[in-house]
Amino acid sequence: MCSMISSHHHLNQNNLLPIRIVSPGFGHLSPEVTERGELVQHLPYYFFLFVIEGFSQCSVDMKQLNVEKHELLFLMPHQVRQLPTSSHASDYYKLGFDEECLSRLPKQYPFLLNPLNRQKIHFSPAAAVRVTIIFNILSSLLGSTDADPEIILAHLNSLLTEINTTYFGSERQLSDDRLDKFIGFKVFVEENLTDHPTIRSIAEELGVSTDSLYQIVKYYSGLSPKEFLTDRLMLEARRRMHYGQKSSVKELAFELGFSDPDYFSRLFKKNTGKTVAEFFQDLS
Repeated sequence: MCSMISSHHHLNQNNLLPIRIVSPGFGHLSPEVTERGELVQHLPYYFFLFVIEGFSQCSVDMKQLNVEKHELLFLMPHQVRQLPTSSHASDYYKLGFDEECLSRLPKQYPFLLNPLNRQKIHFSPAAAVRVTIIFNILSSLLGSTDADPEIILAHLNSLLTEINTTYFGSERQLSDDRLDKFIGFKVFVEENLTDHPTIRSIAEELGVSTDSLYQIVKYYSGLSPKEFLTDRLMLEARRRMHYGQKSSVKELAFELGFSDPDYFSRLFKKNTGKTVAEFFQDLS
């Protein structure tokens, strides 16, 4: 199956927005298009799977996740998704949209950075009803290619607000400033990953001491800031290899900002338990 949305105009469901919604009876691409796709996708867009009835499985960044009734799985751009070979849940919605849609919405949604490392969200029965209604409306709007983009975006805003509120629950009220600092930390890491920023430089950027940064990152991730940076770099290495970017160890090390390929190799083995060569071999 190929990407749900694309720069190719005919794959989007609205003439003016890069967005697509799929349910059991709506929005599926033609067999001619899906046959050209791959089972492993390096996502260029935001992806949501909401299960209304039944059960579904999805592999994200080489981890198997089960999605059950009233649960929503969300993926961010650049994550690696392996499509299931088994059937989907009996009733579900899938939604895909890119940064252009997000940039036209009235606010930011911190859950999209996944600061609490919860890629799956469970809704209460009442919230699940509201989310289902919003998906229904979006599906109805996208049934016509010339639906008003502003109305689509208004309902997308409502959906993301529901998801954001459920994602954080009471956590945001309990420790708003600390959580904001952790979100800032994650944003800085994503934007400067291959520059290998020092912990001191990140702390200065966020206006906190290195001790405070350690406590915040440890609280929300279970890792020290240095461990977090290393894990994120090694995940990026695995993503690039898993998606078929089979460059040499030296090239991969340089792409990720390592000046010493041997050090990168040792770090990869320590972090994953496998050498780069063994990881490549498992993929073949």
